Amino acid sequence: MMTVNEVSRLAGVSVRTLHHYNKIGLLQPSQRTEAGYRLYDDTALERLQQILLFRELEFPLKDIKEILDGKDFDRNRALEQQIELLTLKKEHLENLITFARGIYGTGVKNMDFTAFDTRKIDEYCKQAKERWGATEAYHQYEEKCSGRSKEDEEAITNGVWELFTEFGRLMQQGEKPEGEKAQGQVKALQEYFTEHFYDCTKEILSGLGKMYGGGGAFTESINGAAGEGCAQFAATAIEVYCR
Repeated sequence: MMTVNEVSRLAGVSVRTLHHYNKIGLLQPSQRTEAGYRLYDDTALERLQQILLFRELEFPLKDIKEILDGKDFDRNRALEQQIELLTLKKEHLENLITFARGIYGTGVKNMDFTAFDTRKIDEYCKQAKERWGATEAYHQYEEKCSGRSKEDEEAITNGVWELFTEFGRLMQQGEKPEGEKAQGQVKALQEYFTEHFYDCTKEILSGLGKMYGGGGAFTESINGAAGEGCAQFAATAIEVYCR
């Protein structure tokens, strides 16, 4: 057992912060002494490590509490995604350092803002939060995916790409995102997600559309598979459909 002062020194977290975590139910002491002093065991310290990792990734305390208290929280899976996110942040910082050194070394103005782009990190973070979150959609996804073979997963994934390929074909034929055929394709996409993953409400579909057209890895993958501009075409069609 460790006292609050010992935990503070060990973790580099102020006593005031630990008191705040206790107050909001994020990290409560394992027990108290007769005099009322807080004591923390190894389980509490492990939870504190998770809290600090999430804080490094700039998660709000409210979100961290919901994630850690979720009945489906998987420590190992969380660590895998935290490692991926921290690696992306490391790469981002290295790009910024290289960019700054280039300006300092040459003294030349550089109007390239690529090094400041955090969309890849933001996108992965969004995906991670959705996976950590104990939402109804997440539970449906887990239930529908359980028991599927590798071949089943591949077939379902291929089905998604076929839907986007059709979006690309419609775009190349000069169809408009708000047109009947494109809107019918959005409906087919929504029904496919509902059948194979989770109840794809218009709210969820709208969020997916923004992700598809957001300029990150999803946009690049869709455009690469179905034609340049397809991701933005599908995103616009989804936006119209969800109004």
